Amino acid sequence: MYLAMANIRKSKSAAASLFIFIVVAALLLNIGLMVITQINAFFDRKVEQLNDPHVTIMMNQASYHSNFREFTANQPGVTETEEEKSINIDMAKFIFGDGELSSSVIIFNADAKRRMGPLKLVEKRKPSSTNEIFVPYSFKTSGGYELGDNFTITYQDKKYEYRIGGFFETTMMGTNNIGVMKFMLPEPSYLKLVDELDHQSEGMVLSVMTEDQTQSSKLKNDLIKEFQQSTEETNSYIEGLDVELVKSVNTLTINIVATILVAFAAIIVLVSLIVIKFRVSNSIEDGMANIGVLKAIGYTSRQILASIILQFILIAFSASVAGIALSYILMPFFGGIISSLSGLIWHQTVDIMINLVSIFLVTFSVVVVTLLSAIRVRRILPVAALRGGIQTHSFRKNYFPLEKAKGSLHFLLAIKSMLAHAKQNVMILLIMIALTFASIFSVVLYYNIASDKTAFVNLFGAEPANIYIAVKPDADTKGLLSNIEQMDHVRKVNIFDLIETRIDGQTVYTNVTDHYDQLENNIVYEGRQPKFENEISISWVVSSQINKGIGDTVEVEFGNEAGSYLVTGISQSIGNSGQVAALTMGGMQQLRSDYKGSTLYVYLDGISNNDFIKNVHEQYGDIIIETLDIDENIESQTGMYTAAVFAVMLMVLAITVLVVVMILYLVIKTMIIKRKKEFGVMKAIGYSTIQLMNQISISFLPVIITGVVIGGLLGYFFTNPMLSILLSSAGVKRLDFIIHVPIILMICAGIFILANIVSMIVSRRIKKISAYGLIAE
Repeated sequence: MYLAMANIRKSKSAAASLFIFIVVAALLLNIGLMVITQINAFFDRKVEQLNDPHVTIMMNQASYHSNFREFTANQPGVTETEEEKSINIDMAKFIFGDGELSSSVIIFNADAKRRMGPLKLVEKRKPSSTNEIFVPYSFKTSGGYELGDNFTITYQDKKYEYRIGGFFETTMMGTNNIGVMKFMLPEPSYLKLVDELDHQSEGMVLSVMTEDQTQSSKLKNDLIKEFQQSTEETNSYIEGLDVELVKSVNTLTINIVATILVAFAAIIVLVSLIVIKFRVSNSIEDGMANIGVLKAIGYTSRQILASIILQFILIAFSASVAGIALSYILMPFFGGIISSLSGLIWHQTVDIMINLVSIFLVTFSVVVVTLLSAIRVRRILPVAALRGGIQTHSFRKNYFPLEKAKGSLHFLLAIKSMLAHAKQNVMILLIMIALTFASIFSVVLYYNIASDKTAFVNLFGAEPANIYIAVKPDADTKGLLSNIEQMDHVRKVNIFDLIETRIDGQTVYTNVTDHYDQLENNIVYEGRQPKFENEISISWVVSSQINKGIGDTVEVEFGNEAGSYLVTGISQSIGNSGQVAALTMGGMQQLRSDYKGSTLYVYLDGISNNDFIKNVHEQYGDIIIETLDIDENIESQTGMYTAAVFAVMLMVLAITVLVVVMILYLVIKTMIIKRKKEFGVMKAIGYSTIQLMNQISISFLPVIITGVVIGGLLGYFFTNPMLSILLSSAGVKRLDFIIHVPIILMICAGIFILANIVSMIVSRRIKKISAYGLIAE
């Protein structure tokens, strides 16, 4: 212990830098592991705490039969059912975040008595007003609303204005990434809205509680299939949500952010281990004579080895504990990110097991590397150690002899210095590679989510058109398509429906269009999209579930009809939990002969979306149900992801700067101390401080350039594969995020310039060295 403490006191700055590295690593590791291990349990606790249903079936009043609840209650595993009248709005518009969001909305009577999903306000406005509306908590965390703010719902070109009276938590319909959101109105406002809307908006919601919520997805599918077969209503609307689907959607981005934190923590731990390897090797070489003395007076190799290991255990353990304590201080910040992504309030609890795992992983890694680095102490004989480690001879090859080599003297001295310190340069090289790759990874991720969203939006299976048009059921869809194609500034128009089918027993969200070759987002990564009426493409998630692939035949059910189709392609999508497929219009008409499509996607050029929407309503408003600005909708929906990834990017870049500064400080300071006499002699014969500083800076240039270039190349070629691995559980197999070479060059140049500035600043310590000072010592 005395030897270990003496070693720490001897190199305080090196110990301090290592302490900071391990604090950062333990902090990130602990936060990442806590989020990954707790997020599912957190969501399940919220379901139980809020008494939210495990399955919610939404339908219009005309589709509802009085025996639906009784049928549901008799299903195996169902413990409780509840039915309630609601207002179902298929496409409402309201401001959310930075844009206008269009979403299905279910509005409940806030004063009605209900057991499942009761209204529990986390914030309430006082005093209350007559036109209040209660909205999910995500409107506060992501939507930019506060109590008392004005809130306008636009539906069928009519505006319904309210004031935010309170925020409530809900797991089922609380975020904008599910496709449907839940609002509540006081009874007078609710009844008034019922009178103002048409009968199509009158709906029913059937809520179901089960013994085992993991079976909720199967129960939902079975109920929807049964209800669809029971109703004869042509314009029936029956949709469902289950708690497992909602959990997977809401926790997806949170888990990705947490995984990035753990991966970056691993990089920082790796940096720490490289530094430890460097420190141990240096301390053995510098303290060779001391080791000889200790062995000569009776210390065993095991005792000396134990003192070295103990030195780093003390640093690693204390830094890990400090990092974990700091993680709890910073956890509210990450809790805010979780709340914005899930619409639920994150209450952090102390997780002793995860804390111990974090401490063990970091400390164990440090012990192993220290042991492997210091094990050579056992092979050092006392007599050799007392001679400074020299055996019979210890003469290295003289690269670039000054009397023969050509070039600037300062440059040659810098290169000789670089070759003389190969081990430390390998350490710097590995660290620069890791940090450059991590920086590029985070910036590319942010660029594709915040700036150019094309690739990110494509992951959800969305088609990047400009305008969405919902056509009335009795309208001539193809005739309207042809007319809109003739309008000014219209580049192209496609029928592009999304319907719910069953494929070999699995509920799948299926796209229907005539021309897949005209779509701008081809989500098929193996094979091709269907061309003929007997073909279908399915996602790899569906393919795995039904154990079928390209060339196999699947049975597709829609309503009461079924048909066989040949699989021609395998696709990917994060949207709808990866449960997607694609049929041609002819293929859909095999299941329903009168099917003609109900949704048009319009691609514009040279006109604003709002101007086009006005034009199309003026000309064809009588046969259009709804129009949607897809660009603005995407902007609104992706806002919450942007904030989360921006926070991660800033953290990665800040830690990169910190590590580069501290590593170069540690290495250059160590070099100056070891070469103090050499620098003093060089000053005595006429070298200036700035010349010696330039020599040190130039000696690091090749290493830094090589590390930055390799890290840049790894970032360019491996960012997409790494992200594909992170997103594979969400339904992604191939990723094509945009990687701009100028951005990579800017990051590499930034790290290179930073390293050079730091090396010049730290090298100023040479100014204090003088020949007189060395003689006086």
